[in-house]
Amino acid sequence: MLDDRLQTLVAVADEGTFEAAARRLHLTPSAVSQRIRALERMAGVVVLQRSSPVRPTVAGEVLLKLARQRAALEAEALEQLGLRDGGAEELAVAVNADSLATWFGGVLEVVASWPDVALRLRVEDQAHSSALLRSGAVVAAVTADPVAVQGCSVSPLVRMRYLPVCTPQLREWHRKGRGADLATMPSVRFNDRDDLQAELLRAHGIETEAVMHEVPSSEAFVAAVVAGMGWGMVPTAQAQRLLDAGVLVPALRDHVDVQLHWQAWRLRTERLDRLTRVVADAARAGLS
Repeated sequence: MLDDRLQTLVAVADEGTFEAAARRLHLTPSAVSQRIRALERMAGVVVLQRSSPVRPTVAGEVLLKLARQRAALEAEALEQLGLRDGGAEELAVAVNADSLATWFGGVLEVVASWPDVALRLRVEDQAHSSALLRSGAVVAAVTADPVAVQGCSVSPLVRMRYLPVCTPQLREWHRKGRGADLATMPSVRFNDRDDLQAELLRAHGIETEAVMHEVPSSEAFVAAVVAGMGWGMVPTAQAQRLLDAGVLVPALRDHVDVQLHWQAWRLRTERLDRLTRVVADAARAGLS
């Protein structure tokens, strides 16, 4: 069976505090702390940063990935031997907000019919989601990173196209010749990890940015652009209907393409393999 110390490490990493991990494991916080100290004595290194929330160290990330892989393989083996009554396998997956708001909905529709899978989604920017794989926090990720994380396989998904759009009125207010002056026009970004707007500005030789708003929700981001708060890079799947209706217009006749990849543990279970196939199908259908 999965070592109690590794099981406790998973609980603390998932819950973020020793107290929450204790409630999950039906233990006292003191017992949780003792197990973690025992694991650290065995490994000879500190495995958790006692921060708020608690975070695994580099060594802790290695053990965390080992713990999750062992738990998944052990559960599948016991089930095949008839020593475990099925149950749902927990699959933690990182996905960017724009995919979740567009094509990834097709994945949710299929997984809704799977009684043997508990899907746990972590919303993370596509440029940063591979870090969650390295830490062992997720078993798979939608990512822009084409280089496989150690212990993972990678395959291309789809290319998402982003369009710089704004309201007709905002473009008129910042008109410059036949186009718009993005150096003076306010913009909207998802969060401080969203570099799409800055990437487009750099491509056009614009180094200084005007007022920038942050709206960390894919749907609310589009609503902010529609409200005239600023221009923003919106996926074609969300922008096209608004462009056709004249609600939005191109701020520039340009675009940015982001190639997405699927990275997943190479040490696979039947359910993770099944999810991998569904993600590939949904990406093709959703952005075709």
